[in-house]
Amino acid sequence: MNKIAVIGAGHVGLVTAACLAKLGNKVVCVDNDRKKIIDLVKDGVQKKRLAFSFSIEKSTRISRIIFICVGTPSKPDGEADLSAIEAVTAEVAKAMNGYKLLVEKSTVPVMTGEWMKRTINLIRKKNADFDVAANPEFLKEGSAISDFMKPERIVIGTESERAKKILEEIYQPIKAPIIFTDVKSAELIKHASNSFLAVKISYINAISQICEKVGADVESIAKGMGYDSRIGKAFLSPGVGYGGSCFPKDVAAFIHLAKEVGYDFSLLKAVQKINQEQISLIFKKIKKYLWTLKNKKIGILGLSFKPDTDDIREAPSLKIMERLLSEEAILSVYDPKAMEETKKIFPRRTIYCKNPYQVCKGAELLLVLTEWEEFKKLDLKRVKKLLGKPHLIDGRNIYEPEKMKKLGFVYEGVGR
Repeated sequence: MNKIAVIGAGHVGLVTAACLAKLGNKVVCVDNDRKKIIDLVKDGVQKKRLAFSFSIEKSTRISRIIFICVGTPSKPDGEADLSAIEAVTAEVAKAMNGYKLLVEKSTVPVMTGEWMKRTINLIRKKNADFDVAANPEFLKEGSAISDFMKPERIVIGTESERAKKILEEIYQPIKAPIIFTDVKSAELIKHASNSFLAVKISYINAISQICEKVGADVESIAKGMGYDSRIGKAFLSPGVGYGGSCFPKDVAAFIHLAKEVGYDFSLLKAVQKINQEQISLIFKKIKKYLWTLKNKKIGILGLSFKPDTDDIREAPSLKIMERLLSEEAILSVYDPKAMEETKKIFPRRTIYCKNPYQVCKGAELLLVLTEWEEFKKLDLKRVKKLLGKPHLIDGRNIYEPEKMKKLGFVYEGVGR
């Protein structure tokens, strides 16, 4: 049985700890944040395979493998803040009492492994041997456990046969392709993957802008493109832009990293620009219908950056709300999961509603900003009766334009 410490009990760390315990390893999760993934945590604790600790020193001493899952937020210039990685690495190095395998699970820029090795070599005792490996996570919010236990691939970057064999043994119960690389390549794979998906989103959003100018339908274009196996259907959904904790941060970090090594990543800069433009385009549509916004009630359906999560980090909805409130609009909003967090940011001039229909009552315009399944099933006739004016801007293209017009809405989607 492998003895593993997982440092960091946030979204990635706790899922990693719980799933590694489920695979039969003895795991201690180190942090003061004990959010629960109920079933797996309970299973691991009951079988004495999962424990919690506040001590990196103690957990390092009793473990052979240390997964590092701490946050790497963006600095103002886009660079990843690696201070938590450095601090954890230093504490682990001080506590090393024999061979340890340190595994980067956090999303980190290339060369982080080199800095970790340098830090450890400055601090460790001479008899404390170690390896540094990279094992980037690909956990989507809302399906993290499934993504860990049934992944499309497992990426492992190592520099020694010993480290490779240890990680190969850990992941042996999971039936998925394992891609073994060097550490630097593994570090790059995560940023390259997320940035490529951001490119796809911004590309179809750019196409949507052209569609609006020439009168074409972006949904038909996305469908026609998606059947090409070289392109694929995923991430070709036009809308108000991407958000969340990964894409904005990873694109910014990759641009900064490229600059540091002497490459101007103009492609990703354009991706960022297009993503920001989508917010501005939605705002222009609003102004087109309402002219002035002061004291006008605007309804918003959807606050989270995507459905099935309460995550509002970098959500397009927040940027739109901020602009609307700056012009003194009155907002009525609803989201199945994200309202409590949004209240902390926008406590004033915003009515937090119990259901979508309450949002619509008396609103002069309705915005759909997250494609929750609940919104797709609304009684649209009832929605129209409740609205003060039948303006509806569909930022996720969840309704059919012809149907909406027949119902009497002044309807506008994205690129249609």
